[in-house]
Amino acid sequence: MFSGSPPVHLMWSSMYNPEKQKLKRRVDWRRLGELFRPYIWQEIQLTVCIVATSLLGLLPPLLTLSIIDKAIPKNDFNLLLLDVGLMLASALISGLIGVYQGYLSSFVGESIIRDLHTRLVTHLHHMPLSFFAATKTGEIMNRVSNDVEAVDSVVTMTIVAILTNVFIIITTLFAIFALDVRLAALSLVLIPLMVVPLWPVGRRMYDARKRTRAKRDEMHSATQETLSVSGIVLVKSFVKEELERSRFFKLANELMKLEVNVAMVGRWFLMAITFMITAGPAAIWLIGGWLAIKHGVTVGVLVSFVALLGRLYTPVSSLAGVQVQIVSALAVFERIFDYLDMSEEQDALNATELKQTEGAVKFQDVTFIYPETKRGVRNLSFQVNPGQMVAIVGPSGAGKSTVAQLLPRLFDPDSGYISIDQNDIKSLTRASVRNHIGIVMQETYLFHDTILANLKYAKEDASEEEVIQACKAANIHDFISSLPEGYKTIVGERGHKLSGGERQRLAIARVLLKDPKILILDEATSSLDTENEAAIQAALEPLMQGRSTLVVAHRLSTIMNADCIYVIEDGSIIEQGN
Repeated sequence: MFSGSPPVHLMWSSMYNPEKQKLKRRVDWRRLGELFRPYIWQEIQLTVCIVATSLLGLLPPLLTLSIIDKAIPKNDFNLLLLDVGLMLASALISGLIGVYQGYLSSFVGESIIRDLHTRLVTHLHHMPLSFFAATKTGEIMNRVSNDVEAVDSVVTMTIVAILTNVFIIITTLFAIFALDVRLAALSLVLIPLMVVPLWPVGRRMYDARKRTRAKRDEMHSATQETLSVSGIVLVKSFVKEELERSRFFKLANELMKLEVNVAMVGRWFLMAITFMITAGPAAIWLIGGWLAIKHGVTVGVLVSFVALLGRLYTPVSSLAGVQVQIVSALAVFERIFDYLDMSEEQDALNATELKQTEGAVKFQDVTFIYPETKRGVRNLSFQVNPGQMVAIVGPSGAGKSTVAQLLPRLFDPDSGYISIDQNDIKSLTRASVRNHIGIVMQETYLFHDTILANLKYAKEDASEEEVIQACKAANIHDFISSLPEGYKTIVGERGHKLSGGERQRLAIARVLLKDPKILILDEATSSLDTENEAAIQAALEPLMQGRSTLVVAHRLSTIMNADCIYVIEDGSIIEQGN
């Protein structure tokens, strides 16, 4: 929490409400179709493969008819050999096509999942800071990871299953009507009984799946909060392991019940379909047998017909199951699109790039109020001349850190303006403004990676010499060199393998590599002891040279060398001097 701001859970709740940002309609099928558009050529090949395997699947039943009604009665061994050979050939060719079909299906499906993953993560990177403060990290991770993975089977297998089953049904209908119209008509009687109940079953599945995904959000949030380094330290220090076990078990138990409900949706319906798959051929054997006895239908036709009937009823039942899966997946797609439809940070239509700057910063009558708490800054005016160090001091909650957040456009003022070199920052792109600003916060964030990787996050193409010089200037090079792995040392989750002072000096070295013209120090030494503070102060001196520096601080020692000091209280400047 920033020292100059109200509590996070209060100050963001009214500024950014994810629920209000959600799309208030169901998923548009055309929108789903757009995911497949880049892979149209692979989809055409996939369709050709499906048609080919569907046609080849007709051969074994038809060849069976030839064997029973022609080859065996006529003692024609050559015809028998030909029919059996064609059966084997059709199976082999169909299998080879199926291998390529499986590759195409996986390629298209996994490519779509990759695109959806990338698109979602990229979109979230461009969301305003208020979104992340208002939304639990566990929920975000659940949507990025589990929700996208949940639709994997739909885009990799289900779409192919639909096309395959549709073509099998079409080709089978032609075949059974060609064999015997009477038996074909009888076969179609059961199909409406398989299809009609799909809508209510799908509706229930959709509702049940939405509830389970919401409960998973709660579980992931609870897991993320208690299993992070900071969270587990809190749990252990208050001896709350048993309490957290009970809380997690309650959530897990609620999820278990919801998942059981999902599993049971449509089970009676699926049982009925399974019965019909058996009842259909039984009816054909009964009626077909009577026709064979009384009206001359051949045994070959009857056997082939029953074999083809499996190709008719099985795809119909599969489509019934697929429909339920798709309706279930739509609930997940809706959650993904909810996030994708939330507003990103937007630059002005004619925003320009800030290419170079002298570092002159000016706040003119700036007002920014957090709606719910009515706290912030009011009519704030001050300036930082190029190369000057200006300090902002005041009690906790006075608005100091709000100032530090307004300059890099983490938020924009409600009124007034902020300028860099006489350019209103609202007329500049956010990226170009932030490129010229370096920030050292009270709590340094490091990735679970090597020291070198964390340093190069500021400048990917930094040379080894540049990295070493930055670390020397930040008084951290000797410490890094003393480590067994040196710059390749893994810093651990959030850098917790290092001390607070070491993390802070790494942050300073990282900003030195960025080499910004404007520097913001937001309580950069407030959490350190006197010895570490002295080391950080020594590291800050080369960092501030030649840069316009805005210092937010509590301690007098931090601002002793400031060119100008502004005292803020209740969001307004009440005193200034040096």
